Amino acid sequence: MKLRDYMMGLGTGIVIGIVASRAASKMDINRSAELILKEIKNSFKQEGPIDGSWIFMSPEPFKKEAIHINVYKGGISRVKNGLLEQFEFAADAKTGTVVELVKV
Repeated sequence: MKLRDYMMGLGTGIVIGIVASRAASKMDINRSAELILKEIKNSFKQEGPIDGSWIFMSPEPFKKEAIHINVYKGGISRVKNGLLEQFEFAADAKTGTVVELVKV
């Protein structure tokens, strides 16, 4: 193998690496809304059965104080001690972490 061929291969590899790195950093990878809802439902099921749940399938911008992220919004309903309880939540679209939970 000639030095010229080795250097061309090395240069090509570096260029492809740089292009792939930039493309990966620009991608906005969100977790599946269904998976996030399933995880939240499992958390609620630890305290008892749930009656219903829902989630919006497209993320929305969320701002609270200095936090600016995209979230999935959804809700959970359950009967506890004979009374209907309803909750609305906002979960980070990238990590699935619940950033807001409000009893309605």
